[in-house]
Amino acid sequence: MKKIALITGATAGIGEATARLLARHDYDLILTGRRRERLERLKKELEEQTSARVHILHFDIRDRKAVEEAIDTLPEEWRKIDVLVNNAGLAAGLAPIHEGDVEDWEQMIDTNVKGLLYISRKVLPGMAARRSGHVINLSSIAGKEVYANGNVYCASKFAVDALNKGMRIDLLAHGVKVTSVNPGAVETEFSLVRFKGDEEKARNVYKGMEPLRAEDIAEVILFALSRPDHVNINEIIVMPKAQASAFYLHREEG
Repeated sequence: MKKIALITGATAGIGEATARLLARHDYDLILTGRRRERLERLKKELEEQTSARVHILHFDIRDRKAVEEAIDTLPEEWRKIDVLVNNAGLAAGLAPIHEGDVEDWEQMIDTNVKGLLYISRKVLPGMAARRSGHVINLSSIAGKEVYANGNVYCASKFAVDALNKGMRIDLLAHGVKVTSVNPGAVETEFSLVRFKGDEEKARNVYKGMEPLRAEDIAEVILFALSRPDHVNINEIIVMPKAQASAFYLHREEG
């Protein structure tokens, strides 16, 4: 019987790439996101091109009631969730702390921290009761190192890092694996969202270097999921070759 993986933020970037990869590796998928048309299009494509069954849930991860209602209304055959990929997350703005936009702060905290908690609180009890399951938390190098003007985004990802460790401790006796994946620069919609649709600013983030692709992170997630039952990958930090840390990137001129 196929395992079921629930992936949040599956309408683009790492979430979408992970959905495509897991569909090809014998998983059925529950895909969540805010953009219904993208979810429906991805469901149709994956069911036509792979043997995966796909169930979509349309909600904003920041809305606790919507999260709870969506999980509570899952059909019985979709309730045994084997894998939870907490991928939904974003950065908003890039300003020093004394000039920051409070609405940006709330959006990041509500999405990156509270949203992760809302969905985890609904899925983890089933995993603990069955004494099996695997949680993949998408964090960032920003959850390991703070950089200038990253303040609240970094704080939200440091929180994910702490939650990942706390989950692993609390679920240890229940046989549930917990892994965090911490990417460096990945070219997705991330910078476009951060800069509120400014395409030039978004492009400049990756100028002169070859960043990671969403597919690279999906492969890391699959690697963690495919280890033997007695093996847990606690955390992975993955960077493009051109990046040594949150601060040091090598850019080619021209």
